[in-house]
This record gives sequence, C-alpha cells and structure tokens, in this order.
Amino acid sequence: MTLKDIARSAIVAAALGGFHAALAAAPATVTQPINDRQTVTLPGNTRPEARLINDRGALPADFRLDHMMLLLKRPPATEAALTSFIDSQYDPASPNFHHWLTAAQLGETYGPAETDIAAVATWLTAHGFTVNGIATSRMTMDISGTAAAVNSAFHTEMHRLNVAGVSHIANMSDPQIPAALSGVVAGVTSLNDFRPHMNFEPRPQYTGTPGGGTKHYAMVPADLATIYNFNPAFAAGITGTGQTVVVIQVTNVYSTADWTKFRSEFGLSKYSSGSIKQVHPTGSNSCGNPGVSIGYQTAAIFEAEWASAAAPSATIEVASCASTATTFGALIALQNVINATSPPAIVSMSFGTCERANGTTQNATYYATYQQAAGEGISVFVSSGDIGAADCDDDQQAAQLGIYVNGLASTPYNVAVGGTDFGDTYSGKNATYWSSTNSSTYGSAKSYVPEIPWDDSCASGLIADFNGYKTAYGSNGFCNSATGEKLYPTNAAGGGGPSNCATGNITDPATCRGYAKPSWQKVRGNPADRARDIPDISLFAGTGVWNHFYIFCDSDPTFGTPCTGAPINWSNAGGTSFTAPIMAGIQALVNEHQHEAQGNPNPVYYKLANTEYGNGNANCNAILGNGISSACIFHDVDEGGMPVSCIGTLSCYRPSGTYGVLSTSDKSFEPAYGSGLGWDFATGIGTVNVYNLVENW
Repeated sequence: MTLKDIARSAIVAAALGGFHAALAAAPATVTQPINDRQTVTLPGNTRPEARLINDRGALPADFRLDHMMLLLKRPPATEAALTSFIDSQYDPASPNFHHWLTAAQLGETYGPAETDIAAVATWLTAHGFTVNGIATSRMTMDISGTAAAVNSAFHTEMHRLNVAGVSHIANMSDPQIPAALSGVVAGVTSLNDFRPHMNFEPRPQYTGTPGGGTKHYAMVPADLATIYNFNPAFAAGITGTGQTVVVIQVTNVYSTADWTKFRSEFGLSKYSSGSIKQVHPTGSNSCGNPGVSIGYQTAAIFEAEWASAAAPSATIEVASCASTATTFGALIALQNVINATSPPAIVSMSFGTCERANGTTQNATYYATYQQAAGEGISVFVSSGDIGAADCDDDQQAAQLGIYVNGLASTPYNVAVGGTDFGDTYSGKNATYWSSTNSSTYGSAKSYVPEIPWDDSCASGLIADFNGYKTAYGSNGFCNSATGEKLYPTNAAGGGGPSNCATGNITDPATCRGYAKPSWQKVRGNPADRARDIPDISLFAGTGVWNHFYIFCDSDPTFGTPCTGAPINWSNAGGTSFTAPIMAGIQALVNEHQHEAQGNPNPVYYKLANTEYGNGNANCNAILGNGISSACIFHDVDEGGMPVSCIGTLSCYRPSGTYGVLSTSDKSFEPAYGSGLGWDFATGIGTVNVYNLVENW
C-alpha cells in the first residue's frame, strides 16, 4: 500500500462474503495536534548490550538506515474484536470456522484508521524519513532515514557498540514519540543490528561415552518415515501433492542441486511433483537478494531437504531477503509472504532470540505477524530453540542470565517445535531398534524408537547417570568432573519454558510479563501458570551425543561436505531447525487430506492430546518403544529432561563447584526442566504418529 492509496477516501469494511460481521473502519486515534515536545517513552526497546562499557560513540548524522520497520497498532476495541474473530475461526461451532481473511480484508476491517496512518507518514516525512511502503494489513511501515532523523523523530541516539569483539549499531535509550501518536504507533521494530541466532547444532566429535562409540545410527528420510509412521500415509497417496511449504531464510541456498541429490540418494525423487523454488518475496518491505550468506546457508539447505522428506510431493519454497542495517531479513521475507495476494498455507522459521533481548516492539511485531497469519489460515512453525530454558545465553558454555524462552516462538499464534533424542543407547538396546544393514535408501530403523528430551549438556541427568554420577551438580557432580567439563561443554538442548518477558520494560525484569496462556493450551501436565508455555510438540533433534543425528547434503566448500560416497560421510547436525520444517511438512499432509488450509494447528493438537492424555494413557509412553500402542497420536516422552549447566545466582542451583544446573530455584534442585506425564516443558505434548495425526485431524 502506497501513500497515494492511503490518501484516498476512507474505506469502510463491508461484510466479507456473508460470514464476517461488518465492522466499521477503526476510529481515528490521532485527534490532537502532533507536538514533538509532548512525548511518551516506548519502554523496553533498548538492547541489554547498549551500555557504556560497549559504547564506541555516536554514528555520523548522515549514516543511512534504510528500510527500517515501524510497527503500528489498532485501537484496543478493534484489537479485541480481531482477537475474538480469530478465536471464532478456530471454533467448529462458529459460522466463521475456517473462513480465512486476506491481508487486505484484515487491513480494511481491523487496521488502523487511514487518517492515523497518513498522520504518521506526514510526521515521519517532516523529520527527514522516507516512507517506502505500508503493509497491506496496515500494521507495518517500511521507512528510511539517517541517524539524525532517528534522533530528531524518536529522541534517541544511534551509536556504534563493540560487544565481545563484534561491532554493532544500536539506539542507546528507549525511543520517544509524540503523545498524539501513541494510539497508532507501537514502536520501531528495528533500531539495532543484533540478529536472531540459528537453531541448529553441528555434530561434535565426541570421543567419550555415550557418543564416542564407533557405531552411529544416523537419521535419514527412510528412518524418519519408519519411526514417526509416515509410511501408511505415503502408501495412501498422502504425500503433500499440491501443497507448498515456505521456509523463511536470510540467505540463498548454495546449490539447489544439493536438494535434488538428497532426494535422489534417499529415494524421494520418485515423488515427481516435488520441487524447490528460491524466491525473494516482494511487497511493501524492500526485499534484497541476500546471495549465499555464510553461516546461514547450511540451515537453509537442510531445512528445505528435510521439509521435503516429510512432504515429498510438495513444493518447497525458500523465501529469503537480505537484512538491512537494522531489519532482520527473515522478518522482511515473512512480512512480504503473509501480505501477498495469494499467501502460502504453511510457513517454517528456525531462528531465535530470547524475549528479553528482543525488546518490546520486536516481540510485538512477531506477535502481530503471526496473528495476521492465523487470521489468514496460515500455519506458522517456529523452532523452540537449542539452549534449553536459557535462550538469553546463546553461545555461552554455561547459563548466567536465568530462564528465558525464544521470543520468536512464544506467541499464541505459532507452533513452537521442540526436540527429542533417542533413548536406545542409554538403555543399551541399539540392536533392538536398528538393523545392522541399511536398505537401498539407507534406512535402518526397525520401528518407533524410545525417545528422551534432547539434552547434550553435562547437566543432563541421563548423561550423568550413564557416566556413573549420581548428580550433575555439586563438587562431585558430573558437570564439575574432568569428563563432564571436557566432553560435554555445550549447552545444546531443546528449548522450552514459560513466556515471561514478552511485554513490559525488558530492561527491568521485575516489570517483564509473558504472553497469557491461550485458551486451547489446557492439557494434562501443563501447569496453571497463566503463561504461554513452549514447546507445543517435538521431534528428534539429536546431535550425536547418543549416536544419533541428521544427515543432509550441503556441498558448500566453506562449511559443507561433498555429497559423494556413503551418506554417513556427508554433512550432519541436529537441533530444532530440523524439527520445525519437518512439522511444517507434516502439516502439508494434513492440509492435503483435509483439502483446505488449517491455520494455527495448536487448537487441534491440544484437543487430540486431551483425548489421549485426559485420564492418563500408559500405552502411549515413549519409553515403550516398539511396544507402544499403534493407536497413539502422540508419544508421551516422560524420561529425562533438558536442563543445562549454569554459573552465577540467577535460576542456578550450585551448592558447590564451578557449575550448577539451571533450576527454577537457586536454593534447591528443581531442574529447568524435566519431562513428565502428558505435556511438559521438555517436549510439549510429545512427538507424533503422523498417519494417526492425519487420519484423526
């Protein structure tokens, strides 16, 4: 939408096809003259790193900050009306059930008033900004300006920072806006260049137990199909035909030939309608071609490959945009995708930043983006994270900052996909579940394999026990042993925990608030904490600590491996960047079988889980392995947990020794978090029997 469009006469939303009650366009909130001397502060929008110790001085006044993103907001009554309408779209008893809206309908019916948007645009222009575009939904604006323009309009200086030897730019104080605009401007989404991290972990070269054995049982597509029971669906012709899965990225893949090689080697090329596209989605946000971005492209190719393993007849679309000086390219791509005239039905994204570091406006932007997707009938799958419940401690050997979750995965409008590992090595039953020889497509799994939460940390109770230690914590605990410190220094583990800092002033944890618990998140095991809890569902994500990991084809000479010879020698890794696109592929099978888009799958997941777990169901316990009931939709993972090691005093139980265990208490051992019957923070409602999920949807 352009400024010319906004300047046209006001649009009044009509009844949409008879199923949506007419709602007048949102009332104007800009009713007073805009006075730059009468301002309000937008709290919680300064990065924790923007401190004097990291400060390297102000950016030059003429420093260009192109294609920043400004988030708008609706009046409270309009927001409440939209929330209610989306709820009705997921209520089978409602006449609005599955009556999805377009981005244009959302903008016309629930967007801010046109006069408000025009007032914001005029104010920005007066301060030297260029308004490049306005989203069809009317919720974001693409703006460009200089550091001086930021200072003039938002009363905050942009500085250079040096954080642990890495250069960054960021605002040094919370932005301010004229009070007259406070009813329509939510904040500036992007005022820094700190990027979300990728949620995948390369396989370490373990040299001790349990992962140091010479025998490895790697995951290939045939194993995925056996373990999670895809094969009956495939045999029935449910393979993703006619479906598109969009994988959101900030890079191009190195070579689409790798995707083709992966499918050919693992027997997927027989599904001839399967294809891959690489696109740079256009829209109101400028989308530059990112090229092959070192450090990101590895995930781009394996996410495309493993989404295709789950839905081999589907089109896999890698949608990527280049990041700007302040705006993350994946967010640009996602915004353009959901605001398109014909958006896809399924989207996967595998990045993460903890809620607190994200900041209030970035959290609100992802919330609004996923909310819009839910209203359009788009299923959004997001990896829950790879650092257990310590998502703010990315790349740290031990957690120091306490319990936080991935802010890109914690909204009520997306599926947060967590991670498991296989428990056969722990129980000494490799031969029970894996054949000594491979099939023609390299599969060796014999059946469903017992699962445990994915946790590579020395804080894992199962790893400590396997190595002969009673505890992971304490001077005599495993994390403080020579073996624990040397062989298990990583804190890689499936992400999970309660939303606790999505709103409020993130610079003051005491004022942080998480998202409220959605009405559908009620199931045995889920705590009465009034918070949105993640993950929702999980799949295998191991990196090799128990001798299991994913194989993929990535011939990029920088980080990859030639896809020649036996696939066991190809690239391999783990993490929830694998699980999100696989669940997205599973959704493609559901949509194909249902003949329509399903939107946010969580209400159905939890309804089915309530049926299975309502009175307890020991027959669906993952520890049963090949003895699990064939009628189960979900595998209930209740052995082990996903705590990580920690230092300091924030949520760290450390009675003695250097390292403790992340805990909900620093006075007693209450690991964050263990698994249990039904839902738990380690694996959500567990993992899935794909055929049963499709048939019982």
